[in-house]
Amino acid sequence: MVKILISGYGKMGHMIEQSVQSRGIPYAGWSEDIASYDRTLAAECVCIDFTMPESFRKNYRTLAENFKAVVVGTTGWYDIKDEVFAYFRECGTPLVWASNFSVGVNVLSAAVELVSSKFAKAGGYTPYIIEKHHCHKLDAPSGTALTLADDIRRNMPGEEVAISSVRAGEIPGIHTIVFEGLNDRFTLEHEAFSRHALADGAVTAALMTEGLEGVHEFKELLFGEV
Repeated sequence: MVKILISGYGKMGHMIEQSVQSRGIPYAGWSEDIASYDRTLAAECVCIDFTMPESFRKNYRTLAENFKAVVVGTTGWYDIKDEVFAYFRECGTPLVWASNFSVGVNVLSAAVELVSSKFAKAGGYTPYIIEKHHCHKLDAPSGTALTLADDIRRNMPGEEVAISSVRAGEIPGIHTIVFEGLNDRFTLEHEAFSRHALADGAVTAALMTEGLEGVHEFKELLFGEV
């Protein structure tokens, strides 16, 4: 049975805690200093990490060395992605990561891959992304927007994907993907009503780590691509 520990106890940490408790999943609590968490207890837990980029960069080795499995929703560290993935594989610790754990956003990502492949064949369309988030979000562009841009580039290599970021009010998250042609415009959009979608998705990912091996993006597990 999966037992969950939360690394970081900000707004997302509180929401993850609510999701864990509402689903009756064994809960080990939370830690603001994961490096000092008891290693014996850590070995029994799946750690869900929603901290800051600098915290994850500092702590990923501790997470890989000590926990049963790790789910990472923190963004802003993807420049060291290969290094992180290699270390988790070396330690034999399952890792599930995503720039966004909302099921809807992961369906959007799959749709973007399909649509961009069609426009790549048709030609004559320019992709761009507009992402809007609350004023407290520190990174821009969002990790989700960067991942969606990568989804497009896989099918439209060499294509520059412009990203515009808006930080205002308490917007939970809106991602708009546009393919602009000479005569028409094609738009895909996902709007989150709250950040609870991310919390529920992260808890679902933690449950999926039972018996899992290796490093996986969340959408691989959702869509059975492992």
